[in-house]
Amino acid sequence: MDDTAKKLELPFMAGLNPMDEPVFESLQAELLDEQSNRVRLLKSPLLSRSLAAGDILRIINPNTAEYEMERRSGNLSVRVFRKSRLSELEEHLTSAIEKLGGSLDFDSERALVYSIHVSLGFGKIEELLNNACEKYPDSVWYYGNVYDPKDGTTPLNWWHEFDNQE
Repeated sequence: MDDTAKKLELPFMAGLNPMDEPVFESLQAELLDEQSNRVRLLKSPLLSRSLAAGDILRIINPNTAEYEMERRSGNLSVRVFRKSRLSELEEHLTSAIEKLGGSLDFDSERALVYSIHVSLGFGKIEELLNNACEKYPDSVWYYGNVYDPKDGTTPLNWWHEFDNQE
């Protein structure tokens, strides 16, 4: 990335609190074009759904966290949670994901977020994650940008545009 690239911290809707008020997550983005307000996400989010590192968005209104997806990067956002001893799981999983070209984008006391390109195939990625969760049984993983955030079960199917690309 160019050293002169402008980095921004932008709010994204992460959900609602118990009082039905919006909760926002701050994400880093690189400003691509000031005139059209286009940005590229630098990392996959922990809580905001339907987004992954590398996605290109157009800012509509940052004060209300309104954005329009312009182009998906092809990265899957994978969230992994564990109640305790996350560092053991992180060491095991991060190494394996990095060998496949993925990256650890976020880590906290109980959560990890990875970006990994869909071209590796869902089967290979899911096998890796399922094996890790078997080895560390108090852990669980979820995709962050595969299912429609409205119902959590309907596939977004954005990955089909990457099916024939090498």
